[in-house]
Formats: sequence, structure tokens, C-alpha cells
Amino acid sequence: MTYVEDFLSEASKIAQLIDVNSIERLVDVISDVKGRNGRVFFAGSGGGAGHASHATCDFRKLLGIESYCISDNVSELTARINDQSWEECYVEWLKASRFSSNDAVFVFSVGGGDAARKVSMQLVRVVDYANSIGASVVGVVGRDGGHLGENSTASVIIPTVNDATVTTQVEGFQAVIWHLIVGHPKVIESKPVWESITSK
Repeated sequence: MTYVEDFLSEASKIAQLIDVNSIERLVDVISDVKGRNGRVFFAGSGGGAGHASHATCDFRKLLGIESYCISDNVSELTARINDQSWEECYVEWLKASRFSSNDAVFVFSVGGGDAARKVSMQLVRVVDYANSIGASVVGVVGRDGGHLGENSTASVIIPTVNDATVTTQVEGFQAVIWHLIVGHPKVIESKPVWESITSK
């Protein structure tokens, strides 16, 4: 098979292997946060930061949940990195936002962070801080879930079917999962424009 055929075949296998119950648990957590008028704070790095920005838009517009992307304000982010360190910049941003036990943090990460190996430490710190104050921790992650998977209220782990395409498949499915959430009947408030336009 060609690379394209292989990639799409792997994606099909991943879609069949994802734990549906883990997605439902994540939806339930988001529904609970919405029900108590809590906020959702999105966090990620690289592709995950891009997902965080896009998901913030969808959660606000389609779910009516007050949501924020930690990395969207590049001026604040770089100032905090400069003065407070990369490891602490996301947590300090949450503290300035009065992040509380009423809220949730939603993390997009390929590996979920690893404290022992010092990988994605800003995300590790976010997960630990959220847990320390009793906030909900959710996310979509790959590999074995890493620190996020071990310390989340609910997380979806994207199964690995090929070690050579872990990042590309995980990041692709992160978008699939959050788009599934924003269309879920438990939480949706308004349909996207194209779904609301009747076909002739």
C-alpha cells in the first residue's frame, strides 16, 4: 500500500480501538462543569496549543461555556516564560485567572507529560495544580497517557497502531474528539451554521 493508504488504514483502526466509554466520561465532566457555570481552560504545546485555541472558540460558541486558551496571549505568555520559567508559566496564568475548583483544565498532549523525564513540564504543573485545588482535569492524549492519563478526572487515550505516526495520528484524533464533544447532545447549545442551513 502507499503511505496515504497506510495512514488512512491506521486511522480507521484507531477509530475502532478508541475507548468509547472514556469519551462519554469526558463529555459527562464537561456537562457537569457547564451545569455549575464553571469555565474550561485549554492547554497544549505545539499542535496542542493550536487545538486549544480552536477548541476554545467551539466551546464558547457552540456550547456556551466560558472558555480560554492559556497560550493565546503571546505577550503574556512570553513575559511569564521570561520572568517565571517555562515550567511555571501556564500555572501562573491560571492563578491570575482565578482558576478554581469550579473550573476544568482541558489538555491536548501527544505524550501527556512526564515529570521524571522532564517532558512537557508546563502541562505536568497544570495537571498537578488543578488537582491540588480540586478542579476537573480532562484531556486527549496518546501513547500510555503519561502524567495526564494517570492524574485526570477523565481522559481519552488515542491508541498507537504505528510508532512512526504517533504524533500525526494523535493530533489528528484530538481534533476529532473535541469536535465530537461540541456536537454531543448532552452539551451542545447551538448548531454550526452549515448544520442549521436546510438543504434544498
